[in-house]
Amino acid sequence: MSSFPIRIISLTLFSISFLPSLNNGQLTRHSVLTRAKIVYHGGPILIETINVALIWYGNVSLNKKEAIANFLKSLNTDGDFNLQPQVTKWWKMVESYQAMLPGAKHDEVPKIIVNVAKQINDTSYKYGRNLTIGDFIPKIVKEHTKEAKNMLPIIITAKDVNMEGVCTKTCAYNGIVGNITLYIILGNPELECPRKCEWPFTQIDSGPKSILFLQPPNLDKAADAMVIALATTLADTVTDPLKTGFYDGPPKNSIGVGTACKAIFGSGAFPGNPGKVHIDAHTGGSFNAHGIKDQKFLLPAIWNPKTSSCWTLM
Repeated sequence: MSSFPIRIISLTLFSISFLPSLNNGQLTRHSVLTRAKIVYHGGPILIETINVALIWYGNVSLNKKEAIANFLKSLNTDGDFNLQPQVTKWWKMVESYQAMLPGAKHDEVPKIIVNVAKQINDTSYKYGRNLTIGDFIPKIVKEHTKEAKNMLPIIITAKDVNMEGVCTKTCAYNGIVGNITLYIILGNPELECPRKCEWPFTQIDSGPKSILFLQPPNLDKAADAMVIALATTLADTVTDPLKTGFYDGPPKNSIGVGTACKAIFGSGAFPGNPGKVHIDAHTGGSFNAHGIKDQKFLLPAIWNPKTSSCWTLM
């Protein structure tokens, strides 16, 4: 069993249907319907404190390091109250899944603290620049979890590293090594696949064509796209760490609470249009969340278990 704090639930299944559950007869203005059907499968979710180890594999640029680390640190830390909405509000939707568990108390949802406990720079390219899941992941996780025990490793690759499965299948993913250690791997799309993983900042090769492109909030397309991919994958990991929690579809190809709302960033979104966002008057960057150090982020929608729809900050 994972060493993270996880709440074990009975095997009674219940469904969070994609059909709208109305509040006073209406979905909220922040809701977007999708065809997903998120089902609870009786397994654990991550709770309490999640200590994270950021493993920078290769020469990852400072821009990307700051954007990713500051996003994670913004999950539990409010910025200027006058600047809304905030990253903390987005994280509260992930935390709300605790209230959907059988026997959970609904009066107050406990916080889930994400603590960046350690950052490891692995610039030697020890395992090369072309990496495979079966060979690379177990080795780097085993190597670095010795100095980052009981932490969730998030492996972030440099732009000159090709990671199997990243770009060809997804922009980030999570998994388990040896049925014990959870991990997240986050690819850098800057060189390998900007036309797959940098939307809505770049046109994509397949799928609906965009009617407009957004400027990235931190003026770095790859960095801001990596934050989006990490946010989606982190939401999936917390609510479904062992592929027995909240998801849709078969376990080996599951759709999580973040993945179910792919390419939605604001109300009014539709294929090719990310929806309502703020525009920074000085930089032209598009964002929907304020974080620490006056940093802005564009965060993806998350499946709302109460309204059975994709929920956005705007």
